[in-house]
Amino acid sequence: MFTPTSAFSGFSVDDIVAAKAFYGDTLGLDMADDEMGSIRMSLPGGGSVFVYAKDDHQPASFTVLNFVADNVEAAVDELNGAGIVTKIYDDSGDDAGFSTDAKGIARGHGMEIAWFKDPAGNVLAVLNG
Repeated sequence: MFTPTSAFSGFSVDDIVAAKAFYGDTLGLDMADDEMGSIRMSLPGGGSVFVYAKDDHQPASFTVLNFVADNVEAAVDELNGAGIVTKIYDDSGDDAGFSTDAKGIARGHGMEIAWFKDPAGNVLAVLNG
């Protein structure tokens, strides 16, 4: 029987230095260098994510990491203030399947959620919990 002792997720980026600066300095996550030249991010509430450089990296078109916030609008304001664009889908609903407001927040679907991208183009989200 398969009996793991722990688990973690991972995703690729095209520039590990830019990823470390974005996730560590801009988003404020705890970062640790890995012996293979990759990074391990400690997530709020526990858990970790392995981030590795990949020469032929293709950005994930789906959400690879979700951040839970008590107030999505305030979190979006903080992200926008740090130069992070949260309006990555248009208002028609064609991109994500539903519309977002001027700040990029989708409302009225049981939760508020806004998406943004890391420097490698991977999709991230902030949502209410």
